[in-house]
Amino acid sequence: MSDDAETSDALADNRASWDDRAGIHAASDFYAVDALIADPGAVTDVVRRDLAVLTPHLAAGPGLTRGSVSGRSLLHLQCHIGDDTLSWWRLGACDVHGLDFSPKALEQARGIAERVGAPITFVEGDARYASDIIARTFDVVVTSTGTIVWLPDLEAWARSIATLLEPGGVFLIRDDHPVLGAMEFEPWTITTDYLSGGGQSDYVSDQSYTGDPMPSHTNHEWVHDLSEVVTVLLDAGLRIEALGEHPAMDWRPMEGMVHTDAGWQLPEGSPRIPLTFSVVARKPRD
Repeated sequence: MSDDAETSDALADNRASWDDRAGIHAASDFYAVDALIADPGAVTDVVRRDLAVLTPHLAAGPGLTRGSVSGRSLLHLQCHIGDDTLSWWRLGACDVHGLDFSPKALEQARGIAERVGAPITFVEGDARYASDIIARTFDVVVTSTGTIVWLPDLEAWARSIATLLEPGGVFLIRDDHPVLGAMEFEPWTITTDYLSGGGQSDYVSDQSYTGDPMPSHTNHEWVHDLSEVVTVLLDAGLRIEALGEHPAMDWRPMEGMVHTDAGWQLPEGSPRIPLTFSVVARKPRD
């Protein structure tokens, strides 16, 4: 299904923004790419937290260890510069693929993989239609941290994930909680929609979430509440195995947040609200 002209223009704006971010992010302290490459045992904090959610759903099998991605084929959707994709490979995932819509981000991703000799396949495309681009299936499909707000709709995304999973395969999403978007990351006043279906949100920014300056771009995001995420996955034929809401996140959008091993958290005494969510879903075998 093709997008209407307004959505296509919005996606083109977003792609240009992420193209400009790619080199800035690869050189930033936030991503610390050189340090990641230098330590062959290092994995990103994002993947470490993703794995903690995924671990209970990775069963033992022939040649497979319970709780480990080692020996399992894996697809990373919206992989950006590939640091997390590399981390999954370092954890033992095989036939690792990463997909992103930004060609400049994929240039960085391929360069990072080449520097460590990681045989990762990177593919350019829209995550909603990944199954039209990648003609194979995977044991694990993952996406994480700041991803689905960049997708105008989720129905095709969910169907694509279901198609890309092996029977018995598992999908993980862990992302910023949509309630934070409703507050524009400025607690405690609701300023925009939490519920899906209100259209796109547009804003101009000349700074990345890494704190680095970048060329000014108009960005477009779409609200997807938790019920939408769960419903599209169920409608695609997947079985929900876990739904989580977590008090920590992978970046620092608000002043006063405290860094812990779990991620950035609100200071002691703040209202207890979810900062990230996670969903684990499985493709039935029959």
